[in-house]
Amino acid sequence: MLRTLLVGHLELVGENPSSNINCTKVLQGDVDEIQKVQLEILTVKFRQRPRWTTSDYINMTRDCNSFIKRRKYIMEPLSKEEAEFPIAYSIVVHHKIEMLDRLLRAIYMPQNFYCIHVDKKSEDSFLAAVLGIASCFSNIFVASQLESVVYASWSRVQADLNCMQDLHRMSADWKYLINLCGMDFPIKTNLEIVRKLKSLMGENNLETERMPSNKKERWKKHFTVVNGKLTNTGTDKMHPPLETPLFSGSAYFVVSRKYVEYVLKNEKIQKFMEWAKDTYSPDEYLWATIQRIPEVPGSLSLSQKYDMSDMHAIARFVKWQYFEGDVSKGAPYPPCSGVHVRSVCVFGAGDLNWMLRKHHLFANKFDTDIDLFAIQCLDEHLRHKALETLKH
Repeated sequence: MLRTLLVGHLELVGENPSSNINCTKVLQGDVDEIQKVQLEILTVKFRQRPRWTTSDYINMTRDCNSFIKRRKYIMEPLSKEEAEFPIAYSIVVHHKIEMLDRLLRAIYMPQNFYCIHVDKKSEDSFLAAVLGIASCFSNIFVASQLESVVYASWSRVQADLNCMQDLHRMSADWKYLINLCGMDFPIKTNLEIVRKLKSLMGENNLETERMPSNKKERWKKHFTVVNGKLTNTGTDKMHPPLETPLFSGSAYFVVSRKYVEYVLKNEKIQKFMEWAKDTYSPDEYLWATIQRIPEVPGSLSLSQKYDMSDMHAIARFVKWQYFEGDVSKGAPYPPCSGVHVRSVCVFGAGDLNWMLRKHHLFANKFDTDIDLFAIQCLDEHLRHKALETLKH
């Protein structure tokens, strides 16, 4: 255990010495400090700051000991409780190597398992950099089968399935699987995640609700990939091969090992997945539907009373532009402090205070190119919180 070691060198405070942003104030929601961040990210100095490239990572990971030390990865379990509850992660990425490194470092624990699916379309140097990072850890690896991921197509699901299979083969120890993408970041420490997962007592946790009528078109027609884009052929599809209805959800899930085994081996699920392969955005109904099939381990009842919204599910906190507003007047969350990309908030430093009070394990989206300080302050905070437990 790390308890016996000096933990000071693992703190992340002061990693960016050129910045005079006070993260404590940012996390408290201090308006002046958040404004300071917003002004800082507009400066030429900030925009022209040196950034680590794929080449830097390829070079750094040639000396693993130096890389691990320099990047301050935690190399021993922080508690017995965490050591006895390994978690598996499936991470789907295609670019932004520094973001991936930050995400990995934030969730890395030696007892966990990490499968990284790199899009086949990614640059060779990006894949080489990911392989470089993975080569420094016995529990991080690149998926054995890589897909060319097309937006809204089956390939997004297949990427997670490939990691599911690899993780299932790799170890019988892990208890839960969480899937991530490169723009996710934790808002809980590993210990907090472990305790939340233990409290589920074998149940899965993900968004799963009645299917809105406007989404039914997505699976009533046959879709195919044409020139790298998913296209509606106009051909009608057969009904899904299930006795239960389809449910709406998202690509993100928190599922038990038994759920994963069932999904990989059950004939009925395999038939359903085969049927779903030529539909639009199957990731947004597939996991949600499987979660409501009665015989699936850790699933929920079909009754509408068991529907789970994205705000009730712990998998991911996301802010959609059309739901943002005044919380005192019924909006689910306050306006985005960062920018919107395809109606989703890319978080700014001003979003952290509210977000950290939510029960979700991860939040999406973060981007160092949009607001580096949102990630930096969150990173510092979570690391400090994790190391604090060693003092007690």
